[in-house]
Parts: sequence; structure tokens; C-alpha cells
Amino acid sequence: MRLKGKVAIVTGAASGIGKEIAVTYIREGAKVAIADLNLAAAEATAAELGGREHAIAVAMNVTDEAQVDEGTQKVIDTYGSLDILVSNAGIQIVEPVDQFEFAKWKLMLAIHLDGAFLTTRAALRQMYKQPTGGSVIYMGSVHSKEASMLKAPYVTAKHGLIGLSKVVAKEGAKHNVRANVICPGFVRTPLVDKQIPEQAKALGITEEEVIKNVMLKETVDGEFTTVEDVAEAAVFFAGFPSNALTGQSLIVSHGWFME
Repeated sequence: MRLKGKVAIVTGAASGIGKEIAVTYIREGAKVAIADLNLAAAEATAAELGGREHAIAVAMNVTDEAQVDEGTQKVIDTYGSLDILVSNAGIQIVEPVDQFEFAKWKLMLAIHLDGAFLTTRAALRQMYKQPTGGSVIYMGSVHSKEASMLKAPYVTAKHGLIGLSKVVAKEGAKHNVRANVICPGFVRTPLVDKQIPEQAKALGITEEEVIKNVMLKETVDGEFTTVEDVAEAAVFFAGFPSNALTGQSLIVSHGWFME
């Protein structure tokens, strides 16, 4: 029970990586807010995970300032504190830079960067009041370190999360707040499944070639990272006992990118 008594908000937690983090956090003793744009899916997930004793659903469009602030306050009012924020909500749109619509560029940056800022600000206002501080965890990517074709706004945003994490680590230290970034490789979620045919079409290759020669080419074993792998990293950051581990990024990618 590495997170016993902790309260966490996980954005984008109704499915995929976010849901697995919520499952793992509850198993480790935390109470979790399933914060998601899709309230019905969030409510179903919260019920599946044991209801109010373990999880609540929160409607949260991370680009909506009022909804982020109100949702965060709901969690604090329900459980009395906020110890962990996992900024995980995200989408993917793939197009070459010269063909990328400005509206889609702005949407990508709004969800990944504005969303990270708004949820961080709301969380810090509570964490700074608590002697125990807290842990802010951003869902970055290997693309926080590396670039791939067709992903200009995604790569830009994921690089930006590392910068935000470092600032929050410096500002939050005196309040016992840590900030770190998890950088997964390709995880076989609906978000990645959607990309496979899109990239095949854009690159003029088969879907099998996208998986083997684009997504997993640089790994040491040709394997996808799993949601369980990422959730374990999220527990590690959330449960770390001191400011010794802050402002850092942890790559979980089967060796795709090595530092």
C-alpha cells in the first residue's frame, strides 16, 4: 500500500493509460478522481473501481479553466486533500507540417499544454496549503526527448511538459511539492491503434510496417510498452518520499530512447 491515505486526480482516466493508473493507485491505497471529458465513461469507471469509497467521477475538459477549478475543488471537498495530480489527458492528430491545420495545432497544444498548466495550477493551490505537499506527474512521451514525422504539435507539447515540470519542481520545493514526467514509448491503446492506419496512409506503407518499422523499430525487443509499465512508473513518482527525485523524466520505452 505505497499510496495509503493519498488522494489523486488522474485526467483522461476513463480509459487507456489513465484508467490503469487509477486502478493501480487504488490498489496501492489511494482514493482517485476519475477526471475525464466523457463524464458517463468516468462514472462507469468510478463505479467499476468501487464507487465513492475508492473513486469519484469528475467532468473535466482540461482546456476549460472554470471546469478544471471546479472539478479540483469537488475532489478536495469530497476527500479533504489532494496529494497527487497525474496530468494524462491527451489526443493525437498526425499530418505533415506543411498540411497541418492551424485549428488542429491549437487544439493539440491546448489539450496537452494548457491542460497541464490549468490542472497544475489548481492542484498547487491545494498542495501548497498542506504540510505534506504533493506530487505532480506529467504524462510525457519518448517524444518529450525525440521527434517523429507527422507529429509536430505533439512533439512540441511533449517537449514543453519537461520545461513545465522543471519550473514546478523549483517553485514547489519549498512547499514539499515534487514534479516529474513519465515518458512512455508506444503503448497499445485506442489512441495508438487510431494512428496505425493514419500513418500507413500518410507514409504509403502497410499497417504492419508502421508497427514494425516506425513504432517499434528503435526498441530493443520489438515490444509495445504496456499500460501496466506506465502505471508502475506513476506509483514510483507518486510514492517517492523526498525532494531528491524532482524535475526529472523517466523513459519507459523498451530502450527506444536511452539517456
